[in-house]
Amino acid sequence: MAKQDKLETTNEDPGAEIERIIQRIDMLDARLDNVDSVVSAVAERVMRQPITLNITCSKCGQKIEIAILGTEKPSI
Repeated sequence: MAKQDKLETTNEDPGAEIERIIQRIDMLDARLDNVDSVVSAVAERVMRQPITLNITCSKCGQKIEIAILGTEKPSI
């Protein structure tokens, strides 16, 4: 038979658990903001200049070139 996970019970009041959940949500929000900043920076760089990826197949040794081009719209 499969083992069933047991829920861990604590003697803490529900207010403390809610505070801990709020702190974890805030940490997750901060991490998502950091990821968003990195992705935005990469996207801005791609829009300014072309990027070329050169990949070699590990099985056949064939080289593949992928070019990513973007055009930055002039800002007003």
